[in-house]
Amino acid sequence: MKFIHAADIHLDSALHGLERYEGAPVDEIRSATRRAFDNLIELAIEEEVAFILLAGDLYDGDWKDYNTGLYFMQHMARLCDAGIRVFIVAGNHDAASQITKHLRLPDNVTLFSTKHPETVVLEDLNVAIIGQGFATRAVTDDLSQAYPQGDPQLFNIGLLHTCLDGKPGHEPYAPCSVDGLRSKGYQYWALGHIHKREEVSQDPWIVFPGNIQGRHIREVGPKGCTLVRVESGEIASVEHRDLDVMRWARCEIDVSASETMDELFEQVSEGLQSELDEAGGRPVAVRLIVKGACPLHSTLHADRERWTQEYRALATALGGAGIWLEKVSFKTKPSVSVDEMLERNDALSGLLHGIRDLEVDASSLAELAEELSAFRRKLPAELLGGEDPYDPTQPDALKEALEDIKELLVNRLLSTEHGA
Repeated sequence: MKFIHAADIHLDSALHGLERYEGAPVDEIRSATRRAFDNLIELAIEEEVAFILLAGDLYDGDWKDYNTGLYFMQHMARLCDAGIRVFIVAGNHDAASQITKHLRLPDNVTLFSTKHPETVVLEDLNVAIIGQGFATRAVTDDLSQAYPQGDPQLFNIGLLHTCLDGKPGHEPYAPCSVDGLRSKGYQYWALGHIHKREEVSQDPWIVFPGNIQGRHIREVGPKGCTLVRVESGEIASVEHRDLDVMRWARCEIDVSASETMDELFEQVSEGLQSELDEAGGRPVAVRLIVKGACPLHSTLHADRERWTQEYRALATALGGAGIWLEKVSFKTKPSVSVDEMLERNDALSGLLHGIRDLEVDASSLAELAEELSAFRRKLPAELLGGEDPYDPTQPDALKEALEDIKELLVNRLLSTEHGA
């Protein structure tokens, strides 16, 4: 017997961070979650699995467009024709979905209760599947506590949308413990909610498969589902299968050894090509991070926009429509020792000390934020919101800008000292 465990489909959810860039394939971006779901269905049919487990967040909130639901129903009908059953628990995003509440599901699809745990026994497979969905978006109780003890005569699977013991970047919904899950006597726990794949335990198997399609830069790397093979009532194999159609990556380039812009450019080119190769033919969105102590620090920071566009052009030349830079971040430092310069007793040392000691008190930050508020109103909504928001009136953003200014002034002085 084989089955597929998937979660966090977020069907028809938008991908964030690319649509505003010239040349980005907007239509492909918008359809990415559907195409990844297509791959899930194809894999299930190809592998002739007995059933699919969907551990929450099939949808992405209160969608008004029922085309999303109709699309899902068409795929469930395909699985029905192939003799494949589907078992679903509602997650926090599904709890807000009108689609979840009103669509009549086909006979091969089971949506578990949101009021209490339900058990479905598949007599032909000697399998019991136990699950409970979210009745509301914010469930803070440990739902697993009410799950029944496993039947020693059956292969028991727990289906649950949970943060487990808490994960960074995820809401603390339906928290539970590994020991609590183990105590139920199940052979496999099919979890959802955490978008990064994790095999929490192998005795018993407790697995987050991750989401099937990365949606922004915090969801990097391969995305897909888990294929489980069971033999004689025991788990024989648990393997990840890629389903994603677009990939996200963070490309960090240490340019400490580069002494010319041509050398740095070549390093960036090699790094981007590596990300393109690792994507396995999929389009890839990259956050490029240029870091390290190098003599080119001042040149890069003096004209960040120019070099950002240079690297965007490089990405286009390398991959055509296959690679885009989601963002370029310059994290370099000057290669000249500032500490040595500060120890000198001259005018330059005095200026450096003055810049390094420059601080802005809270009242000054508040005044500056007020002056920037008019500018903030002119910024595009996608810059102010989304997964990587920027608000120039926030104290942390102002402090970061001050540090950038201090760094730039220091490096300009050092560059002048060395004749750069």
